[in-house]
Amino acid sequence: MTASGELSIGGNSDIVLVRQRVRAAAVEVGLSLVDQTKIVTAASELARNALVYAGGGRVRIEIVRNGVKMGLRLAFDDDGPGIPDVDQALTDGWTTGNGLGLGLSGSRRLVDDFDLRSAPGEGTRVTVTKWAR
Repeated sequence: MTASGELSIGGNSDIVLVRQRVRAAAVEVGLSLVDQTKIVTAASELARNALVYAGGGRVRIEIVRNGVKMGLRLAFDDDGPGIPDVDQALTDGWTTGNGLGLGLSGSRRLVDDFDLRSAPGEGTRVTVTKWAR
């Protein structure tokens, strides 16, 4: 059974479910234990961001291939207020909330591919990929 699919993020229990599904997909792809932990941590941070800053969203969990290499791609979408300055939002320590300001920048360091698209009033999409070694 594949762990791929789409999940809604509307509460803290959904973040737990996202973590569980991402872990299952990471195992299915063959990520090492360290890389499983990295992608689950990034997923948790990005799901929490969608909940806290946009009131919720959704994540698409997808197993991908690049030649013989397999990976796990997560696409987080929300319809929130968007991020006015993406470069600033990716700066360590910058936050609009009460956190440490490491959610986006930390998530970027934990994955192999990171793409953030956002604009004020248009919501946000963060896509991350971790490749099996």
